[in-house]
Amino acid sequence: MEITAKDVAKLRDITGVGMMACKKALVATDGDIDKACEYLREQGMAVAAKKASRIAAEGAAWAHISPDKHTGALVEINCESDFVAKSDVFVAVCNTVAKAAVESGVEDVDKLKAVKTPEGTVEEVITTATAKTGEKISLRRVTVLTGKDVVEEAYIHMGGKMGTLVEIKAEGVNDGNIEEVVAMAHDVAMHIAAFQPPYIRKEDVPQDQIEHERSIIKQQLANDPKNSKKPEHIIATIAENKLGKFFEENCLLYQAFAKDPSITVEQLVASTAKKTGTKLDVARFAKYVMGEGIEKRTDNLAEEVAKLANK
Repeated sequence: MEITAKDVAKLRDITGVGMMACKKALVATDGDIDKACEYLREQGMAVAAKKASRIAAEGAAWAHISPDKHTGALVEINCESDFVAKSDVFVAVCNTVAKAAVESGVEDVDKLKAVKTPEGTVEEVITTATAKTGEKISLRRVTVLTGKDVVEEAYIHMGGKMGTLVEIKAEGVNDGNIEEVVAMAHDVAMHIAAFQPPYIRKEDVPQDQIEHERSIIKQQLANDPKNSKKPEHIIATIAENKLGKFFEENCLLYQAFAKDPSITVEQLVASTAKKTGTKLDVARFAKYVMGEGIEKRTDNLAEEVAKLANK
């Protein structure tokens, strides 16, 4: 019997299993949809569909860096419980998916699911893990940073509760100094996780936000009786100094470095460049906080009992 794309799509809609696995099941059962469902269930895969409506608010932010350090990927993969998030099965999925993102360069979630790995497509890897763990596992988001004359590095905090990926523009890096540059990049990625700056430098701050901060500062100064007799140009100077404090708090390069507050991140980068004979600069970064924005399920035992009683 000929297996059509429509047949495969129908089975996929029913089971939630990947296209290739559905086609294999239909071939094995001569195109019988019901038998194909049973075939997939026997393989432990059809359970994925039943879990599609569950809330997966646990999981991990995970990263992978290419051997040449020119490409890095940050992914967030979710599951239903912290127990599963710490399991070998789930960690293996995180590693596989992050590596697939690096090797393919794909940072669209749906397209990444179709990328092939040694264990099957990314979607099939996730579906298999869903069957093994008994929990819904899903790929939520992915960021890929890559470029020429760059060093990519990542930091994963507390086993995946937060992940950061930083790109350093790096000229003059070679086998003799790359380890030190990577170590610096790792420290910057860790600092981002600790202080979570929204911007790299003041040029990155939107002008409307700068004007908003400036107006607030001026109003604060105007409300302070101590400033009532000060000339306008003095008030303006004080306001600009306070605005500088805003940049120090919100821009990565001007923040006191987490591991050594006596220097700024900008000074750390400059000293590493001087020591290694390279030209370094922070180009961009990405930060994922695991589960941010996902509404977690709250179970109410009394409501659950009532629902069961009314069935």
